[in-house]
Amino acid sequence: MPASQQKISTLIKTSAKELGFSACGIAGAEHLQDESGFFKSWLEKGYHAGMAYMNRNVDKRLNPALLNEWAHSVIVVMFNYYPGKESVLNSSYKISKYAYGKDYHDVMKDKLRQLVDIIEDEIGEITARVLVDSAPVLERAWAKRSGLGWIGKNACLINKEMGSFFFLGTIITNLELAYDKPSELSFCGNCTKCMEACPNGAIVEPGIVDARKCISYLSIEHKEEFSSEQEGMLHSCIFGCDICQDICPWNRFAKPHTEPAFLPSPALQQMKDEDWENLNKDKFDELFKGTAVERTGHDCLRRNIEHCRKE
Repeated sequence: MPASQQKISTLIKTSAKELGFSACGIAGAEHLQDESGFFKSWLEKGYHAGMAYMNRNVDKRLNPALLNEWAHSVIVVMFNYYPGKESVLNSSYKISKYAYGKDYHDVMKDKLRQLVDIIEDEIGEITARVLVDSAPVLERAWAKRSGLGWIGKNACLINKEMGSFFFLGTIITNLELAYDKPSELSFCGNCTKCMEACPNGAIVEPGIVDARKCISYLSIEHKEEFSSEQEGMLHSCIFGCDICQDICPWNRFAKPHTEPAFLPSPALQQMKDEDWENLNKDKFDELFKGTAVERTGHDCLRRNIEHCRKE
């Protein structure tokens, strides 16, 4: 390996940490052969539910060179969003921790672009594509491939030092870099706490989630009214769900993040049940402008609140 590859790879990881990312790994942009059969089987069984986009560009999801013909490397970053116990919302209605603050897509993309600028300041112009849930990329598979953790039984990426409360972002680039060793082992052992804790039984096999039963899917991606079979499936969760992560023993290592943009606003923390039940469009806009919840919209959140109110 040329010394220059190692040098720029070290610069990338050091700079990622300085920008606030919790960890950074690098993998060669190769076909995800091991994940191919697993992913296609998941689709064939209909576990992607109404997420039709998951069934498009399947080959590109599995091979970044088909997404970008110049791709040589995939840089993967982790960003902690665990709010700590002091930031728990004051209501029986629950919002996933990742949505407490500003939209992570915007925060992450800005920092990833800064990372690209740092690389270019060092070696000149490169070809790079910054991605945060914005293209057909299997982020968790790349995080595993770049040595950042393993895929847990709840299908989340788990890191031994930090748990699983973090966002993933990627940079696909034409640079040839020094690559990390993949995470080959799972450290879940015989633990099945996440599978047992899911009230809808959405984790149908270790590492396999049936979105049709998943609270996160039902409260965010599912846009229709709930059917009679879906009655009582939100379990007080009005946006997303943290049940399988909260119960995971590895998250005892989770530490509160230090990103001001991810902190819940005082207004959000003060919301009580009656405030949620009387949530109008103006209050929704005040609480969620520039957040991930804004994407779901007032009508969908109201639907979820009414559903949980009846449970």
